[in-house]
Amino acid sequence: MADTRIALVTGANKGIGREIARQLAESGVTVIVSARDPERGKEAAGELTLRGLSSESIEIDLNDEATIAAAAEQIAAKHGRLDILVNNAGIVDAADGPPTAASTAAVRRIMETNFIGTLAVTQAMLPLLRKSQAGRIVNLATTLGSLAINGDPSSPYYSARLIGYNASKTALNMLTVQLAAELHGTPIVVNSVCPGYVKTDLTGHAGFMTPEEGARLPAKYALLGEDAVSGRFVEPDGDTPW
Repeated sequence: MADTRIALVTGANKGIGREIARQLAESGVTVIVSARDPERGKEAAGELTLRGLSSESIEIDLNDEATIAAAAEQIAAKHGRLDILVNNAGIVDAADGPPTAASTAAVRRIMETNFIGTLAVTQAMLPLLRKSQAGRIVNLATTLGSLAINGDPSSPYYSARLIGYNASKTALNMLTVQLAAELHGTPIVVNSVCPGYVKTDLTGHAGFMTPEEGARLPAKYALLGEDAVSGRFVEPDGDTPW
């Protein structure tokens, strides 16, 4: 169908990203599964295809802008537009930690991937999103990216001092805020969505939510209708303070 929405989900070969891709596909969206490893991307997309869902794969390495540019060209050539961008891909690093002890190399790697890589993907895909009648950008956020919560001694997250990871997600929130303002008056809606504490490779399989549960809110915001509000920071319990 010509009016089928087209979605790109980064880092969609496993974890929350894979579940977001599945839930979007089950909603009738054609999902482009992106992964650093092309074979893993093909495997994840192939599983959806076997279920009778519309899916394909593409290579995107957030640290390699050539793959990002090539992906944008491929999507433009095949689909002519993009309706949904879910910026899910991100990393942690065992050498990250509190400001007094974190490896600066680890912090640099995390910032380059989680923030600058996501910015690069967003910039590359924006010309395609501008061709959509209702573009949706979902940035996968975390409560750890909230400055208010990081500064609240009563918060259960107060002691989670990972200067690289937390700062990368705070920077991602700045992208949401500024991009939502810049795109005000256009059909493109941008939000930061925290899925919750999910059992994935990134969390060391700690957490209290399954990837399926964690994918629900990001998928919901990717599918927002005409009454969508832009520039929000949300988690399953409601709005999160910046």
